[in-house]
Amino acid sequence: MNPLSRRNFIAGAAGVSASLLLPARSWAATSKFKIGVISDEISQDFDHACYVIAKDFGLHYVELREIWGKNLQVSPDADIANAQKILAKYSLTVTDISSPLYKVNWPGAPVSGAGTKEDMHGADEVNFKHQDEVLERSISLAKQFKTNKVRCFDFWRIDDVKPYRAGINEALQKAAEKAASQSVMLVLENEFACNTATGREAAATLAGVPSRNLSLNWDPGNAVMRGELDAFPNGWDAIPKDRIHHCHVKNAIKDDTGKIVWSPVDKGYIDWAAQFRALEKIGYSDAVNLETHWKGGGTPEASTRISWDGMKKDLQQAGVFS
Repeated sequence: MNPLSRRNFIAGAAGVSASLLLPARSWAATSKFKIGVISDEISQDFDHACYVIAKDFGLHYVELREIWGKNLQVSPDADIANAQKILAKYSLTVTDISSPLYKVNWPGAPVSGAGTKEDMHGADEVNFKHQDEVLERSISLAKQFKTNKVRCFDFWRIDDVKPYRAGINEALQKAAEKAASQSVMLVLENEFACNTATGREAAATLAGVPSRNLSLNWDPGNAVMRGELDAFPNGWDAIPKDRIHHCHVKNAIKDDTGKIVWSPVDKGYIDWAAQFRALEKIGYSDAVNLETHWKGGGTPEASTRISWDGMKKDLQQAGVFS
């Protein structure tokens, strides 16, 4: 497969042309998805990030992780209250709380070399015994920001996870049940540094956790970073589609040395126009949120703007509008 293959322009040309004629927030409002951005991908200045999302990108949704240099887990009440006012000012709706739940080592397993402080996105590095507190805080934040979804993970990656998989699944099951009692859904991200990193691994994890309150935050870019270069369509094909309730949009490619690196959304192994069409085909109507990780544009904001241009093009080409 050529990861830089051109999209089929002719098939989507009519839809693209029509959507480009709409005012910015109008075309986004007609999407069958909730199109958003993780705010700190643009800026730690939450007001500025929300301005860009609403006014420049023309979107209605935002995902929350860090505000003003602090992860929501450690943000003071005053910052939470200020963030709520800013969301109202820009008429933005929160899709989910991007929590660091279970981004820790599994107790009793060899200490993983996968996780880094940068991967915590401003959250404190705490151990397993504090995860109930992280879950409680995440549920509280979800209620404060009027969303019913909290992102989670399944522990830093272990070289041989088999001896620990049943215990990990039991922990996810219990957390999902606890969240369900508060009318909040957990969305497990397939994270390249964690034990569920690919589409195939996500399918296996979901099969091992019967709670329907544990769903998937599908991130094919993360799967590529873990080496699943066929994350779409083959990794995608393995996933039970009724368990997908969130999606992160990023891309990755091999550089000149053969190393897999992040890339703009419209350049890489994931054909996002095709992925968006596949999501539409299964009746998906939840969030598709930009989380570029790519730093090739200079500043975080510049990089995100470039990736947003690519994502917008792929959305329009996919024709996923009412």
